[in-house]
Amino acid sequence: MKLWEKGIPTDKQIEHFTVGNDRELDLVLAKYDALGSIAHAKMLHQIGLLTEEETDSLVLALEDIIVDAEKGEFEIDESFEDVHSKIEYLLTTKLGDAGKKIHTARSRNDQVLVDVNLYLKDVVTEFKSQVKTLFDLLMESADKYQNVLLPGYTHLQIAMPSSFGMWFSAYAETLIDDITMLNAALKIVDQNPLGSAAGYGSSFPINRTFTTEELGFETLKYNSVAAQMSRGKSEKTVAFAMSSVAATLAKFSMDVCLYMSQNFDFITLPAHLTTGSSIMPHKKNPDVFELIRGKCNKIQALPYEITLITNNLPSGYHRDLQLLKEGLFPAIQNLKACLDIAIFSIKDIKVKDNILADKKYDYLFTVDTLNEMVVAGMPFRDAYKAVAEQLENGTFQSPTATKHTHEGSINNLCLEEIKAKMKLAF
Repeated sequence: MKLWEKGIPTDKQIEHFTVGNDRELDLVLAKYDALGSIAHAKMLHQIGLLTEEETDSLVLALEDIIVDAEKGEFEIDESFEDVHSKIEYLLTTKLGDAGKKIHTARSRNDQVLVDVNLYLKDVVTEFKSQVKTLFDLLMESADKYQNVLLPGYTHLQIAMPSSFGMWFSAYAETLIDDITMLNAALKIVDQNPLGSAAGYGSSFPINRTFTTEELGFETLKYNSVAAQMSRGKSEKTVAFAMSSVAATLAKFSMDVCLYMSQNFDFITLPAHLTTGSSIMPHKKNPDVFELIRGKCNKIQALPYEITLITNNLPSGYHRDLQLLKEGLFPAIQNLKACLDIAIFSIKDIKVKDNILADKKYDYLFTVDTLNEMVVAGMPFRDAYKAVAEQLENGTFQSPTATKHTHEGSINNLCLEEIKAKMKLAF
């Protein structure tokens, strides 16, 4: 059954190519398609196109579909093109004419628009919750290890003293920017496109304000063409927010892999979080963080994939837009998995004390020494040259402690201020 079926069969090769893997991808939309149909049925009743009895029977049948979808028992077999045709078939089989009426004043175009927007609202909200949990874990570690010093690097060369408190809280504060991106994406998808039909509205006297309130959207995408044009833009906005989160996770994972190597030896992971080698018995590999890095780098390509699919399309619906699900939906599951495993693993990272006891890290304190000379009255450029001469002739003496007092420095991490910033952003 196809929603556009006219009794003329489609060539099987054409059907296979145009349907693609929509049946598998659309399973995540089943709940949302039913929710949209419930709101639509209630609206049709309000304007007199469905009786109360028809509406009640449709709502009950759609609620059963939602239950099946949430239990993972909803299926789309090969005799259906997509989730929309399967649900309409179920309603028609069960309710007869009432099921046939559900598509009144609606197009498959605005069905998929409302389904995707409802789905992405839930997805972004879940991402925010996961990011906040990760933030809290990083801040706990920052507080726990704030006085444990760590070498800071620029150009992968020893640079200046840092600390584990600074390292953990740096990534925590970066997650606040990612929350801001997710909030922007949520704002974009929290608009109701239902009622735009094929992109040009309907001659039926539908009530789009009613469905907006019924579905819990913040506002209505008023212009029907604008609603249709949001297909692709909504997905790309969410993809950019996902990319922002993924970039933070990928960079942190790279640090973990680097810091675990014997050449750095700053942190360790317990055995249950590492994997081994098939021929080297000593190996304990950070495969979890390598895979987070790889998956998240792949996710960062998603906004550009969506851009290339949509950037030369004129207004109106085009079948190209079906391809958006192929990249976006699996990426959503991958990012959820990366956040989950990061949350699971980060709490078990063990940091090493006395890293800076190694003589090769003495040069971390050249700037501190230079600054002390400046405070004592020596011009900066003269102090710079004096320390450089000490390094050349081997007389440089490294300080034993740091005295950094400004906001966000080693000895003043502003952890409470960072927590307050997240609270405001979240």
